[in-house]
Amino acid sequence: MVSTSSLVKQAGNDEAGATVGARIEFRNVTRRFAGKGGAAPVVAAQNVSLSIRDGEVVSLIGPSGCGKSTLLNMGSGLYLPSEGEVFVNGARVTGPNPQVAFMLQKDLLLPWRSIRENVELGLHIRGMEARQRRDRAIALMQRFHLKGFEDHYPHQLSGGMRQRAAMARTLAVEPTVLLMDEPFSALDAQTKMVLQQDLAMTLAEEKKTTLFITHDLVEAITLSDRVLVMSKRPGTIIEEIIVEIPGREDPMVRRRDSRIAAYVSRLMELLHIDDLVSSDAI
Repeated sequence: MVSTSSLVKQAGNDEAGATVGARIEFRNVTRRFAGKGGAAPVVAAQNVSLSIRDGEVVSLIGPSGCGKSTLLNMGSGLYLPSEGEVFVNGARVTGPNPQVAFMLQKDLLLPWRSIRENVELGLHIRGMEARQRRDRAIALMQRFHLKGFEDHYPHQLSGGMRQRAAMARTLAVEPTVLLMDEPFSALDAQTKMVLQQDLAMTLAEEKKTTLFITHDLVEAITLSDRVLVMSKRPGTIIEEIIVEIPGREDPMVRRRDSRIAAYVSRLMELLHIDDLVSSDAI
């Protein structure tokens, strides 16, 4: 058993301006939403600072409603911070950013477009010539095991295949930063592990910088270089865990590593999962 004390490093909020080569940074970010009916504003995330280096994969976990998705929305430019700043490639985010791609839990494929046309969608919007975007889409569909389904429509595919198409569409625009909000949570366990493997290999090969939200503790450990743990709302980062198991490009191998249990145990402790289970049983 690996000692968890050797796995964990406290995360501070003093990283602003100190990170060299960061692809995406959140500097002392707070986001508030107006309360309903004149109620006090709701603080979703508070004083969050984090940075992700080029090619690094970082998972974000925390209780429901702690501001994880809010951070991704600010990273993509869909929301602006109430306080603080977000930077992508050193430039402050002031609106939707073409260097950032966002993948959600739902595939959101357009039912009237074929799978290939769905994969091409972002390239079409950006004005890429038809032959180029077709070639790019077909290459990605082959990578994600969708060869032969180019002319099918979303309703003709399983949930796992639809999510493969969504991954291909996300990567088609060649983003600098990937933001992923529980992309596998709706899938069955077996399909989920297969797609995790495909994603991990792709991220490693293409050296994509990724911020990944999940509630699956093992998923967070097997896919990531680091795991950032958030408190309950208003969410802030309470701890950083560096994953020291080799082979991030191969989650199946990581799953078999004896150290997984120590990481899971530490995450359960930070999230007070045992306390929640005990209180539900009373």
